[in-house]
Amino acid sequence: MGYTKEQLLARLKELDINFTQHEHPLVLTVEAQAQHVGHLGGALSKNLFLKDKKNRFYIVSALADTKVDMKVLSQRLGLGKGGVRMAPEEALAEILQVPLGCVTPFSLVNGTARHVSLILDQGFRSKECCIFHPLSNDMSIVLSAHDLDKFLKSIGRNPAYVDLEATPVVGKDQPPDLASLVPSDTTALSEPKLVTTSQVPLQNHDVQDNKPLKVTGKSDKQLNDIKNSKDKPAVAEKSSKTFADSQFFVNDILEKASALVISEITEENVKQHGEQLGAVVSNNIRKHLSSELNNLAALFKNAAYTEGFQAGIRSMQILFKG
Repeated sequence: MGYTKEQLLARLKELDINFTQHEHPLVLTVEAQAQHVGHLGGALSKNLFLKDKKNRFYIVSALADTKVDMKVLSQRLGLGKGGVRMAPEEALAEILQVPLGCVTPFSLVNGTARHVSLILDQGFRSKECCIFHPLSNDMSIVLSAHDLDKFLKSIGRNPAYVDLEATPVVGKDQPPDLASLVPSDTTALSEPKLVTTSQVPLQNHDVQDNKPLKVTGKSDKQLNDIKNSKDKPAVAEKSSKTFADSQFFVNDILEKASALVISEITEENVKQHGEQLGAVVSNNIRKHLSSELNNLAALFKNAAYTEGFQAGIRSMQILFKG
């Protein structure tokens, strides 16, 4: 488990770092954050979590009004025009161990982020103070760039400030100026686990089929089918056995709903719909999640039938052994 907001604040105090903290409602954009702490006079930041084709990860922390051209950044890192892109959502939890909207330089406090490169906007140095989320987007802290450096050095990081709006020419005689910031190690995300059909009997039925599985009196044949299933191909973990775990079922629904909500809350939508944004988002969630939830419900229902079938098979095995 990664650092909590409380643990991070305690560490800043231990390092004798001067900062002020300001609680506010959960925010997902810089614009929303500005409504609560913009009056403090500090420099707001936008933080990008990126990856390249070799699974090397980067945090780019820039002033809110700095223009970051991803193609130019890729070339300056020596990765070509399409070398970096937004990191997948699962990397947030696995590598940075923070939720969406909480990426900041403070995310590097977790050991799982030790191979993540940090690129800081040189504009921070000209500001009296900077504003970041402390691993949680229901609070903002204000501190100087000098104190941010002090924190980063305490976790073994040497802060690298660059002009993110520069467009230097990269060529044969002009090597990429940010190549030294490319991580030397890759970070592999956990692959989805695979289970065989011998572990999950009767996986060949359609998940859309809501009819209960029938248990007939031909127990010998069924037992042989289960035994022979070892030779069948592997199937993905998101199977009916996985959905036998109700917590997984609930988490999957929450993840889908959360991702959809976040995708709908954009600056363009806020300007377009204003106070009606909540109703618009609600309607879009109903529209887009309806089929997804029906599929999940079918998987969960089939998992119940499968669990019941397995229990019946175990009972018959005991009976035959007796």
